[in-house]
Amino acid sequence: MNETRILGIEGTAWAASAALFDTESDTLHIESDAYEPDSGGIHPREAAEHMAEAIPQVIETVLEHAIETAPEDETVDNRAAIDAIAFARGPGLGPCLRIVATAARALAATLEVPLVGVNHMVAHLEIGRHESGFDDPICLNASGANAHLLAFRNGRYRVLGETMDTGVGNAIDKFTRHIGWSHPGGPKVEQAAKDGEYIDLPYVVKGMDFSFSGIMSAAKDAVDDGHAVEDVCFALQETIFAMLTEVSERALSLTGCDELVLGGGVGRNARLREMLETMCANRGAEFYAPEPRLLGDNAGMIAVLGAKMYDSGDTLSVENSRVDPNFRPDQVPVTWRSPRTLEEESVGIAATTDSTEYTTQGAEAHLTIEPTEGRVRKRRLEKAYRHPELDARLRRDRTTLEARLTSLARRHGVATPVVTDVDRKHATLEFEYVGDCDLRDALTPARVRSVGRSLATIHRAGFVHGDPTTRNVRVGDDRTYLIDFGLGYHTDHVEDYAMDLHIFDQSLVGTAADPEPLRDDLREGYRSVGDQRILERLREIETRGRYVE
Repeated sequence: MNETRILGIEGTAWAASAALFDTESDTLHIESDAYEPDSGGIHPREAAEHMAEAIPQVIETVLEHAIETAPEDETVDNRAAIDAIAFARGPGLGPCLRIVATAARALAATLEVPLVGVNHMVAHLEIGRHESGFDDPICLNASGANAHLLAFRNGRYRVLGETMDTGVGNAIDKFTRHIGWSHPGGPKVEQAAKDGEYIDLPYVVKGMDFSFSGIMSAAKDAVDDGHAVEDVCFALQETIFAMLTEVSERALSLTGCDELVLGGGVGRNARLREMLETMCANRGAEFYAPEPRLLGDNAGMIAVLGAKMYDSGDTLSVENSRVDPNFRPDQVPVTWRSPRTLEEESVGIAATTDSTEYTTQGAEAHLTIEPTEGRVRKRRLEKAYRHPELDARLRRDRTTLEARLTSLARRHGVATPVVTDVDRKHATLEFEYVGDCDLRDALTPARVRSVGRSLATIHRAGFVHGDPTTRNVRVGDDRTYLIDFGLGYHTDHVEDYAMDLHIFDQSLVGTAADPEPLRDDLREGYRSVGDQRILERLREIETRGRYVE
């Protein structure tokens, strides 16, 4: 990266922030003034009023610092001190974003320097990548209004999984408002949880997507029914953060990555960091969480990504600098990273094998595979990051569901392995060995269409797979076999069937070198057997913006 000094401005919701990033010294100077509501959550009008007052002040302070620290061998004025202005274009609250953009345009015009428009959520990823030195990590973004998993594929950051309803921080805040606690609720839940004990709450993971609405309602009801607030707070943390850790492990397993970074203000929670660190250590992956000042909304991450974009020539004209409150990270062309070859983006993981038996590990299970015996033994692993009661329940229930739904799918004509033994107590299964490899290692249009037909068939039978990814399909002899039904369930809701398709669709995006034609093949295969309403709902799911409420 060339030697540059970038002034970044953040103001997507509550944090009015400006920062100077000096690429030569790799230093960040950040000034922030946070909006704190008197009661309840963020009030957009009040947040915008705060932004209008605070943004000029934090910019002025950082600009003074930039002038004071400019290189001595240059004629120091405003223009010499700053090379470009980077600002958060979204996602966020529209009124706040417009104030920040107006300030950025005015400052860029005054200093006669370029504008750089930054996606706030990509900035959370890039600050972790920059600080950690990781090359190609998966990123878990866990902030107030957002929660999703990102990976770099085909020149963009792809969303591998995300919340199906609300952001993780907003979900926690809804619970704390219910019991009368002031904003922000996350730190208060973390403190109260230290004195709590575990109680059961809903745990909703669908592939690498997840939902918080059910657990929030259950937590409110638990308090209303007389459970100690400390116990509910403890269970909230254990359940929500276990969900986020599980989907992060699924993303690592699917893509073959061995690096994970954390972004977002909820990442300041010590229990979440502990769970992610434990999970990564147990699977031989590296984990990095930036220092607390870089986890919450801050202009430092805007300036760092702004410098990368500026260095690659990715700047904006004033005419093209409109903000976007629903600016998704997968809409951003990643101009600042070198294109990767197909081999570099390969997601295949070599198994340790000999001629008769080998072992491999997925996201949640250890498999002993005996091709010559035609047998696979699967044991769901205990997860040290999960509370023991929660872990035992999930392992037991998923083992039972996997056996039942695998057999049920087979009875409806879908190719699956035959289940030969089930040990619910020890969470183990024995299957017929099927296929030659995972679908992700042998993607073809015909095979993807076959998966579409299989999903349509089980949906017509009234249940979903729950985690249909390119790792959970085996291929061989021109057949595709659905495996690992552990997250499946019976349902008659169109939304559930469409989400099942969405999960497989996103796994294509995360693993295929050229996913777009294959995504069309999936829909073609599904359409030949399934209900058109489900494809229509899939289109609706794809257009949903799950950002600031």
